[in-house]
Amino acid sequence: MPTPTKKQIHAAAEALQRGELVAIPTETVYGLAADATNDAAVKRVFAAKGRPANHPLIVHVAKGDDLKRWAKRMPAHATALTEAFWPGPLTLILEKTDEIPDTVTGGQNTVGLRCPAHPVAQALLVAFAEIGSGIVAAPSANRFGHVSPTSAAHVMAEFGELVVEPGDASSREHITLLDGGNCDVGIESTILDLTSPTPRLLRPGAIGIDDIQRVIGIRPRLRDELQAGADVPRVSGALAAHYAPRTPMYLVSRETLAAEVDRLVSDGKRVAALSFTAEPKVRPSPAHTLVWIQAPLKAGDYARDLYANLRALDAAVAAMILVEAPPRNMEWDAVNDRLSRAQTGAGKHA
Repeated sequence: MPTPTKKQIHAAAEALQRGELVAIPTETVYGLAADATNDAAVKRVFAAKGRPANHPLIVHVAKGDDLKRWAKRMPAHATALTEAFWPGPLTLILEKTDEIPDTVTGGQNTVGLRCPAHPVAQALLVAFAEIGSGIVAAPSANRFGHVSPTSAAHVMAEFGELVVEPGDASSREHITLLDGGNCDVGIESTILDLTSPTPRLLRPGAIGIDDIQRVIGIRPRLRDELQAGADVPRVSGALAAHYAPRTPMYLVSRETLAAEVDRLVSDGKRVAALSFTAEPKVRPSPAHTLVWIQAPLKAGDYARDLYANLRALDAAVAAMILVEAPPRNMEWDAVNDRLSRAQTGAGKHA
């Protein structure tokens, strides 16, 4: 794994202090970070991503940070959850203090707080605390709605010539990139709302509902269990269309996938597929019309590779992407959530 030097970490912290953007590795995905207390810097995040201003950003804090600076109160279960899962892929929705600009939260009085586990992210937050606020607002480092980045190469593919190495930025339009290797978790954090009497799971992730229940002794409510019109905070990744490749994508059964691949390849159409099985033998066809990726069988491994695999299939410039649908159970809940949103948004943006 690449390890940025202390000099590079310090240069990135200085970029944050100047109001510039820094792409940072976390254990989930790469984030596009700005000083969370700097309204102008946060607006640059929205502009760079093309993200609507009413979509709130998650704020990342260093291990041991005093959350009372950023949250008005620590409700029941918050301490137990942070002790069990931080640093790690869990975001807690809490009532914000006035030190968090409304720009970060899309005008809401709540904020999502997370403590990332990646050592590079932690080193940057510590360095930034020495010269600035020490917290960053950091959505995924990609154009809005597109597949999230899980490597430095993915960030460069998204933002091209805007990306520079630490210390090389010559304007606030540049994005300083800290390369921390590939992300270990590979999908965005679990989001848990603690602003209601019963915790509510607003986005599934690597930390599952059973994990949370074991710590706090009660089972959080799921987003789809809530009544229509319920007062649920807006959070990242809640749109029906998200995490999407530019190529049309369809979730299908194993049998349908095999039949569709055979039909499309025989018609000379280029097709890209993600399946749990090995590449099948298809009828004679023009060369290079089938791009096939065999996915891991374990949910955690599948999640870690998911966005990299979707990006590889998208780069194949196929007529469509076919994905064998994973099992439908709680173990695969986060993966199925991302695939469903990817299917809905696929092929709908340039």
